[in-house]
Amino acid sequence: MIYIHELPGWPAFNWNVQRIAHRLAAVRYKQGRLLGRMERLGFPLKAEATLQTLTEEVVKSSEIEGEVLDRDQVRSSIARRLGMDIGALIPADRHVEGVVEMILDATEHYADELTAERLFGWHAALFPTGRSGMTKIVVGAWRTAKTGPMQVISGPIGRERVHYEAPPAERLAQEMNAFLEWLNGDAGGIDPVLKAALAHLWFVTIHPFEDGNGRIARAIADLALARSEQSAQRFYSMSAQIRRERNDYYTILERTQKGDLDITDWLTWFLNCLDRAFDGADIILASILRKADFWALHSARQLNERQRLVLNRLFDGFEGKLTSSKWAKLAKVSQATASRDIDELVEHGILKKDAAGGRSTSYSLVDAQT
Repeated sequence: MIYIHELPGWPAFNWNVQRIAHRLAAVRYKQGRLLGRMERLGFPLKAEATLQTLTEEVVKSSEIEGEVLDRDQVRSSIARRLGMDIGALIPADRHVEGVVEMILDATEHYADELTAERLFGWHAALFPTGRSGMTKIVVGAWRTAKTGPMQVISGPIGRERVHYEAPPAERLAQEMNAFLEWLNGDAGGIDPVLKAALAHLWFVTIHPFEDGNGRIARAIADLALARSEQSAQRFYSMSAQIRRERNDYYTILERTQKGDLDITDWLTWFLNCLDRAFDGADIILASILRKADFWALHSARQLNERQRLVLNRLFDGFEGKLTSSKWAKLAKVSQATASRDIDELVEHGILKKDAAGGRSTSYSLVDAQT
């Protein structure tokens, strides 16, 4: 099997400009419209949108690799670093803090040069214990030849399937120097969104680290997309959309890495995925506006801090149904206090009792627009 990095001319990628042009123009138009809509929101709502988006980005980028992070820890870590008051912050473990640190560095400092040292810092943040799972790995440095070929493998032991094999370790310094010089330069006038797509593919093809290459590739794409918008504020999550399309993502990556230097299909897929990510921003925006309308409607209502805490959680990605036992756990109160808090909100017409089902009574928000 010949991989793309073994071809003569690598890394001189090419693509069919005519096939890409219409799709790129449509995506750029939608990107501009989204940014324009968000700019009209005002600072508090923009900050809330950024918080929700970055939370999705961190959680979903890790999910793509099969790793589940605690959403509440991620949200608290981001809010603390952005100086946002979201009520009671919960402590985050060092692994969550590391992933958040990488994503925020990529997006908040998008204009700064991306260097090998900066990438080493990201990698060290992802693996604070120096281990990937139980395995000790080289952290904060390019992988070495000691670990053998860097392969992407699936399947049970004895029947493994090799999807891809990256360049050997001795080529990494040269390969990464070329990549970083291109990324930090003007890239021959390539549209910045296309540059994000190409950067993602190029980095993950080099696969310079023992682990974490996918997450870092997506962080680089986020950095490049922020450059395309000249803004650190994030209103859509590319990783959340890739998570929804994970099988297609891996399929197009493998096909491209086993193909020739014409990457038109990869660019087309990336643009289409980005287009759908913009649509996902509408869901975030609708949630934020619903939350703002709710608090405007109930601004004169005397609610205690526990009630405000749990009501905000219902808007911020609460999983499952709200019960008195979940309330007690979230607010750190007794079951009796939780029941009193809920009963008050039902009386005020803020919560409603769900139709009977199961052993526990559950409650939902009353739509502010009804």
